[in-house]
This record gives sequence, structure tokens and C-alpha cells, in this order.
Amino acid sequence: MSYSGECLLQLAQRCMKHLKQMKQIHSLVITNGYLNFHKSNNASFSNHNKWMPTLLYNALIRAYNVHNHNKVLVIFTNMLANNVSPNTHTFPPLLKSSPAFVVTPLHCQALKRGILSDPFVLTTLLVVYARNNHIVCAQKVFEEVPMFCIVASNAMINAFTVNGNMEGALSVFEWMPYRDVVSWTTMVNGFALNGNFGAAIRFFGMMMHHKDVLDCLVKPNEATYVSVLSSCADLEGKGALDFGRQIHGYIVVKGVDLGVFVGTSLINLYGKMGCLNYAVSVFRVMVVREVCTWNAMISSLASNGREKEALDLFEKMKKLQGLKPNSITFVAVLTACARGGFVSEGLKLFESMSSEFQVVPVMEHYGCVVDLLGRAGHIQQAAEIIRNMPFQPDETVLGAFLGACRIHGAIELGEEIAKMLKLQTQHCGQYLLLSSMYAEKERWDHAAELRKEIMEAGIHKIPAFSMVHLT
Repeated sequence: MSYSGECLLQLAQRCMKHLKQMKQIHSLVITNGYLNFHKSNNASFSNHNKWMPTLLYNALIRAYNVHNHNKVLVIFTNMLANNVSPNTHTFPPLLKSSPAFVVTPLHCQALKRGILSDPFVLTTLLVVYARNNHIVCAQKVFEEVPMFCIVASNAMINAFTVNGNMEGALSVFEWMPYRDVVSWTTMVNGFALNGNFGAAIRFFGMMMHHKDVLDCLVKPNEATYVSVLSSCADLEGKGALDFGRQIHGYIVVKGVDLGVFVGTSLINLYGKMGCLNYAVSVFRVMVVREVCTWNAMISSLASNGREKEALDLFEKMKKLQGLKPNSITFVAVLTACARGGFVSEGLKLFESMSSEFQVVPVMEHYGCVVDLLGRAGHIQQAAEIIRNMPFQPDETVLGAFLGACRIHGAIELGEEIAKMLKLQTQHCGQYLLLSSMYAEKERWDHAAELRKEIMEAGIHKIPAFSMVHLT
């Protein structure tokens, strides 16, 4: 059955998110000869719009890019082989789906065909180079932008921030003749991404006092609030909590909708700061709660001595339609079991992860189970878990186990596991735990030998410190 090019193009645009249908449309495009324009003898096709093959190829590239399909490059290769000319709409989805080693050849193709003047193509190139850590190439592309483009400028700021160059990001930000909310949010998020949470909070404060915000030309959006609230949660101290509460107050006063991500960020902040009542209040007033919201609330309860309530909330979450516990959920509930001493419940939850919820246990889950058994004194069982892990345990798992061995006096078992795993040489914690265990049992020769090992390996103990916040 014959189909017109326009019909197939419309079908492709409508079914872009449905891979099975797109493959059928792809077959029809091939069988009707629309991808072989220069070889076709079809009279109706020869009178067709000369850009129809390009449009159809573009639609196929976009569709397969949506599904992260490996056919995108094959389709583009066929496009060139059939002498169909790519245009400015061809390259953005193509670049996004291509591996790092193909980006430069595609850049050359775009340059050869004279379409690098398009800001969308340039911006996509810039983003892809930055994503692949080719910051110099990204910067050169940015310099080729013919006139000020706020989209390209924001992309360059983001490129600098994801590669840890906050000075470069700040330089572009200050150079910009004007900024939008994306510019400000990218800077706030960049400081947070690079661990400078104090700077992220200060930059947000600068934003709120800027003329553009005061004149309502720029308004913080959900991403802005999430970035700064996350920085408050990660920055210890009463000052960070106070600033977070001020932002919460601003959100309430301005009538900003308490969306999923802002609400979850507030729950996370209050939970980490020990203000559980505030976290519960935010959770209760939220109209829409996603899995991340429930995870934050369960984690807040677990870390504030309300382990039983955390498990009850998990049971309530399981009964809700459309919500499926994920890997983070199980870290929270297993932590609650460990801190509350619910050994049998914790082991049942651990077993149900893969069998009932199809969640594959990772290092954090094994660490929680070892901690659960260790706190309860089931040292042998914890050792068996470590021996049967599908991967080499990291310092958190080993640290939890050695801590339990020290508390319960199981020095021989701790020594056996530590030697079997050859303590990770870059972490001093396990060595010091084992050394303290030897000292407490007055096995001074072993303690001295281990201390000598620490020195010879060039491992340095991180000095402890205390903080006092003056108000």
C-alpha cells in the first residue's frame, strides 16, 4: 500500500515516543522509497518536495534519539550515502545521542554544510563537548557564537560548573549583558555541585537583592529553590537552618506552589537538621507526593529516633497505587531497622528487595544489613553476609563490621575478615578500629605492628574537630 510523504511524516511526529510504531513507520518509509530519493523512479515521488527526505530522516533521528537507540548514527550514515542533505534540525538530536569519539566528526559535517551559524546547533555542540569533559572545545564553540545568545551563555556557564571551573562560570556570568533565572540558578547549582554550599547560599542571597528580581523581571523557579535548599541541608550549622527557614517563609508569603521537588527539599533539610516536626508539617500539606518525597520523610524519621514510624510510613507507601519503592527507599528503611534494632524485619525487607520489588541490592544496602546485624550482636551472620557479597565490600561495610566486632569483643573474627579483604589502603578508619581492638585486648605487639603498617603505607589520620556556632 502506497503512502504519501506528508502522511508518513505526520505519523512519525505523532508516534515519536512509541518505539514499536516508529519501527513500523520506518519500514513504510523505506518500502515507499522516500529514503532513496536519488535512486527512485517513482513519478509521484520525483514531483515531491525536495526537502521531504530530509524531513523524514530528521523525524527518524529524533524518534530513535528519544529512545536512546543505537540506530541514530546508522540512519545518519544512510542519509549521507543517499545524498540527502542534513539541515539545522538534523544535528542537535544526532549530537545528543552520539558517543564522545563521534562528536568532532559531526562538528566537521556541520561546518562543511554551513549550518554552524544556527545558535541551536552551536549550543548543542557546546553542551555535548562539556558533557564529555572537552571544556576547551566547548569554549571555542562558545566563542564562535556570532552575537550574544543567552541560551549559549547559560550552556557555557553550565559547562564550566560541571567541570569544576567556577571562576570561568563566574567570568561568563559577569560578562553577560543580562541574565535570566536559568543563569542565576546554574550558578547557585554550580557552587553546590562543587561542594561550596556556603557560596551557593550567598549567591542566592545576591540574586534576591538584585535589581532584576526586585523589579520582578526575574523570579526564582522550582530549580532555584531546590538548589539553595539542598545547599542549606548539606551545610552544617544553625545559620544554614535559619536561611532555609527564611526561604521557606518566602515561598509561603509569595504563594509559590509547594511542588514535589521543593517540598521534598524542605523535608530533607528539616530532617537533616533535626527539626522533625517541620518536616512532618511540610509532608502533610503537600498535595502531590512522589517516591522521592516518601523517601525523604522515611529517612528523616529514621535519622531522628522514630524508626517504628519510618517503617509504618513505608508500609503505607507500599499500599499506594503508582508508587514503587526504589533503591533509596530501601536504604532508608534498612537504616531505620538497624537503628531501631528490628533485625528480623530488616532481613525480610532485604530479601524482598529483589524478589518482590525487583531492586538489585548495591553496596549501601549491604552496608545497612551488616550494620543491622552488627549492632544486634550477630557478628557471625554479618561476616557471612560480607563473605557472600557479589562484589568487594568498601570501607563503609568493613568499617561497620569492625565497629561491631570492637563493641562485642569479636577481635579474632574482625582480624580474619580484615586480613581476607586486605584493608583498603586509602582509608585510615578500618586500620585504627583494628588497632584499637588490639589495644583493648592488650595485644600491644599487634597494635604496634598495625600502626607501623599505617605509617609505611603513607596513610594519615584525618584530625577530628568540633564546631561551636555563635549566635
